[in-house]
Amino acid sequence: MNWIEKPLASKEIVTALSNSLGVSEVLARLLAQRGVSDFEAAKVFFRPEMSQLHSPLLMKDMELAVSRIILAMEREEAILVYGDYDVDGTTAVALVADYLQQYYHKVATYIPDRYSEGYGVSYQGIDFASENDIGLIIALDCGVKAVDKVAYAKEKGIDFIICDHHTPGATLPDAVAVLDPKRSDCNYPYKELCGCGIGFKLIQAISMALDTPEEVVYPYLDLVATAIGADIVPLDGENRTLAYLGLAQINSHPRPGFKAFLEAFKKPVVTLTDLNFTVSPRINAAGRMVHGAHAVALLQTKDMAQAKQMAAAIEDNNTERRSLDQHITEKALKQIAGDLETTNASTVVYQPDWHKGVIGIVASRLIETHYRPTLVFTQSGNVLAGSARSIKGYNVYKAIEACSEHLIQFGGHMYAAGLTLAPEKYEDFKNAFEIHVSRTLDPDLKIPQISIDSPLSLSDISPKFIRILKQMAPFGPQNPIPVFKAEGVYDTGYVKKIGADQNHLKGTLSQDGLQKIPFVAFKKADAFSLLTHQKKVDIVFNISENYWQGQTTIQLQLLDIKPHQG
Repeated sequence: MNWIEKPLASKEIVTALSNSLGVSEVLARLLAQRGVSDFEAAKVFFRPEMSQLHSPLLMKDMELAVSRIILAMEREEAILVYGDYDVDGTTAVALVADYLQQYYHKVATYIPDRYSEGYGVSYQGIDFASENDIGLIIALDCGVKAVDKVAYAKEKGIDFIICDHHTPGATLPDAVAVLDPKRSDCNYPYKELCGCGIGFKLIQAISMALDTPEEVVYPYLDLVATAIGADIVPLDGENRTLAYLGLAQINSHPRPGFKAFLEAFKKPVVTLTDLNFTVSPRINAAGRMVHGAHAVALLQTKDMAQAKQMAAAIEDNNTERRSLDQHITEKALKQIAGDLETTNASTVVYQPDWHKGVIGIVASRLIETHYRPTLVFTQSGNVLAGSARSIKGYNVYKAIEACSEHLIQFGGHMYAAGLTLAPEKYEDFKNAFEIHVSRTLDPDLKIPQISIDSPLSLSDISPKFIRILKQMAPFGPQNPIPVFKAEGVYDTGYVKKIGADQNHLKGTLSQDGLQKIPFVAFKKADAFSLLTHQKKVDIVFNISENYWQGQTTIQLQLLDIKPHQG
């Protein structure tokens, strides 16, 4: 792994921040790296407020969308709230449906079946709306490329409002309104909202039109925060504000569905990382293993006993999911080795009986072993469905787009995408993708890199330092968890291998004998010998909190370990 130190921030800005805020230069450097340049900017960064959010009416077509929804209410039309089966989609559906149901009784929800319908707007979903006399569909986290399907709905007398955050195609669907900040003609100031975030802006605008107090939308911020974390969108600007306020909502008034998942962890404060590792995988598991509608029902229920029952069923789904993705990952690794493709520029694997719901997770797992853009395919009806994941710095969406002549459809982002193709096109696509990646992948990207924010002495890790560091959360893209480097540290003599497979390390580090701090190093058992006999090493690490039996302790989470270079 290559260690890359981030460029130094302006010395003048760092010094000014350090003096005005009364913080160490290390902390001031972290703030400057995140675009905080003065006291006022720091105030906004540390204390996000609702007033910092942009008006939803700045979004193209927002007034059209609100007018059509209010018209549906006046006409007593049935409304179908439609969304994708992942975390972003199901939280968005729960948010918009629950809000509308406070004011209007003819609101239903629809999540497409991952296997029979696939991603996005489906003809089956439109037929369902038609059969149930639904006149308006609100599509969330999907639809911006559904030109043919929206046209099909229009033929059946059904209007569409699309709330999406994906990049539109050359032609927009003929919908009543298309809410998407990534539209070239949309002047909304912030472009990186997730699908649930677009849904939140919609209910904000409806609330304004209905002249209800602003506070009525606050309880839904928890869903937005969860979607932001799960969808890996930037944690800056409006997203940071939404995530911050959503976490405050979760920690003060958690909805029963969240409470049912989080109770077992007994943490005093829930972070975005906690949501990403506890709530989100379980919401996803419902859509992956059974049906996303189960997740929506859990997120909407107001009854704690019912929430616990639903959560237990979804927990079983998640356990099954973990077993499946481990099994399929092992099969895929054997396939790569058997096909003599370990040195390829990309990974493309396929087996018809692999579970469609976990192939995205498997793609991520494969990157841990073979660090390169990765696609995993399985049979889905008469076509092959694939899930793509990428490595840092490489746009897998554009790579797939370059090979789109072989595809039926595709969609996604820089680091994750989905696609379908005819079985007879698999080898052609695989070859084209490998050629494209081999030509476009910068050799420097082939080695995993870790970006270091700042050097840090262990003696500088004080209670005040920790307190301010925690206030920099929530962490994510554009506001990553700070990564530090310390040189010449050594284990105090108690390093040991832990875990069922003995693949992790645990011990206590010191530097110049001044301070002893516990550490954990996941999947770093191969570095065990470096830490024995108090040999000095250089480390790259995060600072985290460990909760165990009601006690909170500070620990270093080691990301990489190298022999000391001094």
